[in-house]
Amino acid sequence: MAALTANRNTPQLLDPAPAPRRGLAAAGAMIFAGAMVMRNAAGTLVKGSTATGLVGAGRAEELVDNSAGSAGDAYVVYAPGVFRYANSAGADEITAADIGNVCYAVDDQTVAKTHATNTRSPAGTVEDIDELGVWVRFDAALTKAALS
Repeated sequence: MAALTANRNTPQLLDPAPAPRRGLAAAGAMIFAGAMVMRNAAGTLVKGSTATGLVGAGRAEELVDNSAGSAGDAYVVYAPGVFRYANSAGADEITAADIGNVCYAVDDQTVAKTHATNTRSPAGTVEDIDELGVWVRFDAALTKAALS
């Protein structure tokens, strides 16, 4: 899939859902509601993308336009938890055998099985899959521990 160009209705697996959180938006960030949100090395939030140095944080709860702003000029309201995003295809397609493994961000609505020769950052862990996509658990501490 391609990166988002509008808000997205991203389903959530209620288990129960943690309360939404708030973090600083990165400089130049444009994050659509429903997008996968990741934390960069500076601690600010960006949309999911093929990049290194990020870790999945959750789902954006509202549109944030900090495209003309500096880091911290806007806040991102996001929710950790389990959300369904699109699955990659071919060799990067996530299957039932990958449940419990780390998955990687391709863009702000797609995850993949591999880090593509260290060009992708970890989004979260695979909770489940279905015919509509991959259920990803967003918990930065759990994701970092799984990579250790």
